[in-house]
Amino acid sequence: MDRFQELTAFIAVVETGGFSAAARKTGDSQSGISKAVNALEKRLGVALLHRSTRKVTLTEQGQKYYERTKPLLDEIQVADGELTSSVQTVSGLMRIAAPSTFGRLHVLPLIPELLSQHPGLRIDLVLSDALRDMIEDRIDLAIRISQINDPDSVVRRVTGTSLVCAGSRRYFEQHGIPETPADLADHNCLIYGEMTEWPFTGPEGHFSVPVRGNLSSNSVETILAGVVAGVGIGLFHRASLVGEFQHSDVITVLDEFMHEPRDISLVWPKRRFVPTRVRRATDFLASALSKRIQDGKINYPPLTP
Repeated sequence: MDRFQELTAFIAVVETGGFSAAARKTGDSQSGISKAVNALEKRLGVALLHRSTRKVTLTEQGQKYYERTKPLLDEIQVADGELTSSVQTVSGLMRIAAPSTFGRLHVLPLIPELLSQHPGLRIDLVLSDALRDMIEDRIDLAIRISQINDPDSVVRRVTGTSLVCAGSRRYFEQHGIPETPADLADHNCLIYGEMTEWPFTGPEGHFSVPVRGNLSSNSVETILAGVVAGVGIGLFHRASLVGEFQHSDVITVLDEFMHEPRDISLVWPKRRFVPTRVRRATDFLASALSKRIQDGKINYPPLTP
């Protein structure tokens, strides 16, 4: 068996924690990964991995071997990338993950132009409000609207958006308009995900207010539909209240307390070699998203009573 294949399989198992995960990462079969690692151990005459039904860990010899060989494999990938990047066409499959509503409103409209620029590229757009494991789910690039504390990822801030607290005119006519965040205790607040405390900013700094209501959902679109129907008040990113979700009956409240910006960032797994298709798509989306959101291509509605 090819030594490079053995080494690639071994390092993939170490970095993903198992043979099935390594197979997903490399695109090989699980049996192929297992055969490659077994062949490597047989050739070296030592056990590199402890195997159990629950997990795979390194032996002492395996740890030493990994520390010596991982930089070598990285250098090979960098050398290959440097040699081919100047002449390589952008092609192959790329998985991009984005929050559902933001992805539909802002990422999907950019995909045709990206594919037009790079006809050999194939995009798998994964729209989900769940935080995806980029290695486990084989995500090449993720768009996130949140604080990111992941030492294994590279984060590139693109632009920002603000939070808004919004309800329908019909709801406020029936229940009154909250004048301070504390007034939300007397209102029906629609809960997205597990956000049962809403963040605000006052003269003394940041604070949060517990909220509750009779409708919760893991879908921003469901919460917005509830707001439009007059069920209650919702908390949104302003970037979500555009296009088809720009409704004349929806107004914002408590604007003087909404001063917590949210970064919109591109995130990819930390690695020395980044495929050309990921670099090009990242550069394109960074420019296009910033222009779309900040330079007036998306016109935000006047969201005041």
